[in-house]
Amino acid sequence: MQLSLTKQDLMRYTSRQLNNIFPDGNTVKPGELASFTDVALDRLHYCFKYVKFKRYNNEGETQFNHLYADHYLMYTWFLANTLWKENGSPAIANKLYYLNKALHGLDCMYDTLLPDIFLLFHSCGTMLGKAGYANYFVALQGCTVGSQKGEYPVFGQGVSLTANSSVIGKCIIGNRCTISTRTTIFQKDIEDDHTAFINFDTGQLQVKPSKECYAQQFFNVDLGKL
Repeated sequence: MQLSLTKQDLMRYTSRQLNNIFPDGNTVKPGELASFTDVALDRLHYCFKYVKFKRYNNEGETQFNHLYADHYLMYTWFLANTLWKENGSPAIANKLYYLNKALHGLDCMYDTLLPDIFLLFHSCGTMLGKAGYANYFVALQGCTVGSQKGEYPVFGQGVSLTANSSVIGKCIIGNRCTISTRTTIFQKDIEDDHTAFINFDTGQLQVKPSKECYAQQFFNVDLGKL
């Protein structure tokens, strides 16, 4: 992976952010992030190698730019999640989660089981709860994944949540489904290869077979063969 900062500089950069934003006297030292940073970057590389955009994957060489917000928000989430998985400092994991909210408007706890391959774009106002996620998941700004009486959605592969859409409660969203702009799915299953959208003339929810999978434009694998 081609990095915009060396690993050492990236650790210093992130630790300085944490210490400046959370001046609670519990200083985070760059070395405390070292082993977790290695794993987080490996996970980011694995995720980005399936992305077709040159900003993420340029002729097979994955890219990470700390000044490209959509890169950094995913790195920060992977780092927090790695700390949680590997029994790192809960305080640092919490600070990283909070940092992502402060910088990017993303509310996704580090113990949420996001898949190995996913993309988050713009992210402001997006909240991803503890649903069942699958690879090639895409979410844009203003999205909500939440529970109803403790029950969460389950997503198939290649699901996209477009801007300001929501999926709430116990439901199964099938493979390669798209939830369109300003559409809310509440405890309703959607079959594979369908698009759910609000008919703005009638205000009614409609679900129709998809002409194409929205997520396909982002990934370099044929989602139709999954």
